[in-house]
Amino acid sequence: MADDGVLYRVYERRLARELASVPLPQHLGVIVDGNRRWAKASGASTEEGHRQGAAKIAEFLTWCEELSIPLVTVWMLSHDNLRRPAEELEALFGIITDTLEELTDAGYEVRLTGNDDVLPAEVRERIRRRQETAQVTRELAVNLAIGYGGREEIVVAVQELVREMGQRGLDAEQIADGITIEAIGEHLYTRGQPDPDLIIRTSGEQRLSGFLLWQSVHSEFWFCETYWPGFRRVDFLRALRDFCKRERRFGA
Repeated sequence: MADDGVLYRVYERRLARELASVPLPQHLGVIVDGNRRWAKASGASTEEGHRQGAAKIAEFLTWCEELSIPLVTVWMLSHDNLRRPAEELEALFGIITDTLEELTDAGYEVRLTGNDDVLPAEVRERIRRRQETAQVTRELAVNLAIGYGGREEIVVAVQELVREMGQRGLDAEQIADGITIEAIGEHLYTRGQPDPDLIIRTSGEQRLSGFLLWQSVHSEFWFCETYWPGFRRVDFLRALRDFCKRERRFGA
């Protein structure tokens, strides 16, 4: 009888073959949930859980590259997470910076998506310097959602839009007419990018929690029980297979 490892590899290869000739997501969103629960279950510290989760991001991106997925948005720190203990946040800020530097060193185009004002000034400066000197050598672009909240993003977009129209001397009625779906879209953090086709969330939670709230109107969702640090390539391939089997009618 074949052992579990052999069966696993056979199944993984079969899934990869199934995906070789079908359209795949052009923008993939990932809610990397479960780092703390993975740490608790493993007898590790919370910080180690976050570090293992960050390491999984780099591995995950290589899986996306293998399948020529061009854009990935990873939610690393939500607006709500800012209520966590100061010690945990300090460690998270360092892990976020280390992750951004690792990804830019690897040649990815990395864009911060969210409110980076929540980061300490020295962390923002370190990130700014790294982005200014980064050399993009890979096809895959990465959005790191930091201090991100979907409602906050929409509010900021509308505020920017209203200010711009006010500076042009438009009156209240003209401003109201100018607030359109297209105009708001041009002021979102993901402006100029396609909306996500598929959003994956790990750890068993089956909700978006505000992730890409505006952009996910036509997204497909895939939830799994696995904590993010334990997420495997076979889980990823299963998510893509399920996505490809769905009929996307976009309301038509």
